[in-house]
Amino acid sequence: MFELSEDHQAIREMARDFARGEVLPGATERDRTHAFPAELVAQMAELGLLGVFVPEEYGGSGMDVLAYVLALEEVCYADAGVGVIMSVQNSLAGWPILSFGTHEQKLKYLAPMAQGETIGCYALTEPEAGSDAGSQKTRAEKVDDGYVLNGSKIWITNGPQANTCVTYANLDVASRHRGVCAFIVDTSWDGFSVGKVEEKMGIACSGTSELVYENLHVPSENLLHDERKGFTVAMATLDGGRIGIAAQALGIAQRCLDLAVAYAKERHTFGKPIARHQAIQWKIADMKTKVDAARLLTWRAAALKDRGERGSLECSMAKLYASEAANFCAYEALQIFGGYGYSKEYEVERLYRDARITTLYEGTSEIQRLVIAKNMLG
Repeated sequence: MFELSEDHQAIREMARDFARGEVLPGATERDRTHAFPAELVAQMAELGLLGVFVPEEYGGSGMDVLAYVLALEEVCYADAGVGVIMSVQNSLAGWPILSFGTHEQKLKYLAPMAQGETIGCYALTEPEAGSDAGSQKTRAEKVDDGYVLNGSKIWITNGPQANTCVTYANLDVASRHRGVCAFIVDTSWDGFSVGKVEEKMGIACSGTSELVYENLHVPSENLLHDERKGFTVAMATLDGGRIGIAAQALGIAQRCLDLAVAYAKERHTFGKPIARHQAIQWKIADMKTKVDAARLLTWRAAALKDRGERGSLECSMAKLYASEAANFCAYEALQIFGGYGYSKEYEVERLYRDARITTLYEGTSEIQRLVIAKNMLG
């Protein structure tokens, strides 16, 4: 049995109290208005949730990836839109700077993100480079004092609000991933702009947009890692990011399960609670089994990262299983609620929409299966 330490139990309980007391009450309204939850982001910063595994030297909480996963599940249980803001801040924007950045880059960019003074985003996806991330068409031209970037990115979470952007551009498009470089961009620089802001099916309170680079000058000191090593940064970052999406999916799945159990006990048909019907019992049993299996896979992946292992296989397994479990649980919860579940008056309708994205971003389920198969077959 995987037993949590006292420190891990404490951050889990703290995040649970915050999520259910502060995040959950406004989830329906945020879903309706699509309003970015700036006040909640500030509260997460005060609680140390925006830099959970960032060392205290760089403004973080100095904990580990498992602590991050535990806290993130609780936030996503209440509102996955708020949770994905936290996820990007920690794992997609923060982790590559922590892992590949210089001391100066960490002080200048990572510390303000960990303390909630700035918002970060991760810009890899392009119109022709989604699952095929090596096909980066955004160009990087080397100049005397740095690089000039031209191109665009799409589907960037936190894009409309970001102050700091970890992005990618190619010195030689013909060489595909071998020419890719990673950069840290200040979004206030000339040549950076936010393009189309997306209207999405779910996770409505998190901003998602196109980013446009027009002769965007990036100083040499903002190259992240070595030149032409950007694809290495991107793929290593996505491993950690997939743990975050697994935790997000887990929070959604657990909320679906809890709502379904409560409703099954109170809803009566044929003179008894529907919880006494075998058809409903089997749904609950399958949901519970998938939630617990997803949690163990996610915790294992986090533990491997904490031991310093890359864990690509385990991260993909956690992301694949947890995201599909979330969609399964959302489907079954809505089925248990019946016609009421299809109404926006009931939370399961939002959860059904929020769950859908988890099998798509940071690598589709199909890509996760490719990663898993490659690790097994060579």
